[in-house]
Amino acid sequence: MSEDPVDTNNQPTAVWLCEDNERFRRTLCAAINQIEGLNCDQSLGSVEDTLSRIAEAGTPDVLLLDIGLPGMDGISALPSLRAAAPGTRIVILTVFDDHDKVFRAVCAGADGYLLKTSTVERIGEAIQEVASGGASMNPEIARKVLDVFSGKREKQSGPALTDRETEVLRHVVRGMTKKEVAAELDLSRHTVDSHLRNIYQKLHVNNRAGAVAAALREGLV
Repeated sequence: MSEDPVDTNNQPTAVWLCEDNERFRRTLCAAINQIEGLNCDQSLGSVEDTLSRIAEAGTPDVLLLDIGLPGMDGISALPSLRAAAPGTRIVILTVFDDHDKVFRAVCAGADGYLLKTSTVERIGEAIQEVASGGASMNPEIARKVLDVFSGKREKQSGPALTDRETEVLRHVVRGMTKKEVAAELDLSRHTVDSHLRNIYQKLHVNNRAGAVAAALREGLV
């Protein structure tokens, strides 16, 4: 997956929503449309409908994807959605108790994940974050995944990260933004970016979500 920012040519970021709860879907889509620079113009109830719409209408910039869907679930659908819409950023929407599924979604390469209980403002920020080439991670989910899985894994002999890279990665796994990591470690944003590039290269991933998946899988943090 590339981390190049979505080129909107000053057009609103096209957002699609795949969620089986029609009331929640309509409410969230309407709320997203109140956010400047975002346009939620497709609201779909299943992965199958989403894939059909992609074939008919093209691809969105960002897809908000529920995990628990009728037919193909959101996690199983990630490879098919990636193949059909390789340039689309995918943000998983989940409930707090779905930590097992969140872990699977992270390992499958979702660009971000958010609680369904997140504020509209936070969801808007997440959409803008992934559209610009970043990755959205709800800190509560990141901590929950760590709590559940880090204690179940023996530390593996993984890639040779430096102490500072490990420190940066630990903060990323906890859901911190690059700005927050820089402030916490008293580093410049440029230095954090440099560390992240090195981390991605050593872990053989292309984005923050992939780095989190690798860190949890290999017991690096």
